[in-house]
Amino acid sequence: MTLLRHTDAVTGPRSAVVVNPVKVPDMDELRRLIGAGLSQAGWPEPAWYETTPEDAGRGQAEQAVKNGAELIFACGGDGTVMAVVTALAGTDVAMAVLPAGTGNLLAANLGLAGDAATGVEVALEGGRKRIDVGAVGDQCFAVMAGMGFDAKMLEGTSETAKKRIGWLAYVGGAVKHLRDRPMRVRIVLDGGRPMMRRPRTVIVGNVGRLQGGVRLLSDAAPDDGKLDVAVLSPRSLAHWASLGWAVVRRHERIPLMETYRAERVEIRSNRAQPRQLDGDLIDPGKSLTVQIRHRALLLCVPQPDGDPDLAYDSGAAQRAAEGVRAAAEEAE
Repeated sequence: MTLLRHTDAVTGPRSAVVVNPVKVPDMDELRRLIGAGLSQAGWPEPAWYETTPEDAGRGQAEQAVKNGAELIFACGGDGTVMAVVTALAGTDVAMAVLPAGTGNLLAANLGLAGDAATGVEVALEGGRKRIDVGAVGDQCFAVMAGMGFDAKMLEGTSETAKKRIGWLAYVGGAVKHLRDRPMRVRIVLDGGRPMMRRPRTVIVGNVGRLQGGVRLLSDAAPDDGKLDVAVLSPRSLAHWASLGWAVVRRHERIPLMETYRAERVEIRSNRAQPRQLDGDLIDPGKSLTVQIRHRALLLCVPQPDGDPDLAYDSGAAQRAAEGVRAAAEEAE
């Protein structure tokens, strides 16, 4: 961990930035943007913490909390955001998302669309909403976890392609695995009767949007104390096409997709499968157990904070962020 700006541990800053420098192409620009936004709001400069290859942001966020931060900006890709979510779950410290890198599922669900200035505006002028998180062992996620095809898609997508064309690169990763054989899994919801299935993937979601704004889990609410479970079982390219079309068109019924709701989800396969949390790959395994932690994370969201859609009115925040951009330009 590198501490970029020392502050007193007792009277420390109101905010801190946990940033992945590998994912941020221009650190100076980011520092001006955040500094200008905070200055406009009458806040002191933040403390800055860099992630490392050994720590994606959890340790840095925990240290920022100990140093008195009331708000932590998570700036990076999915791995950085998930690490900060894990650190802040169960605390009263708010988290703001500043999208960077080639993928950021939580930023997509907030409607931030890769715009750091809007992220700053949302943190300072938006709402605060307590949302649920899913827990897998000692890691927490805010959006969704998955086992099977969705993790294979992430695994098959090159970093170069993501840098060049953004989230569309995942399409290429998906095509590579459309013909893979299905899994054999046993799914247990809230300790109930086991369900035997042969799906291509099982997704456990807290909110519903995938990359590109595609809404897979239309009924998912981030603060209802329930996880939404999607079991996808296409058998052919035609099945994939039918399923994909129904998702994109937001049909009420999605062919070859079963949906359930539960507080605890246990998935066990007969062989090790790729797994992901919030778009970040974790080690393959034969099982994935997810437990809900109700209203554990205080998240900065666009106004109004009472709407179940985290991206509601994000357009207004984007327009209001012009003031942050202008202030940052003056600071150059």
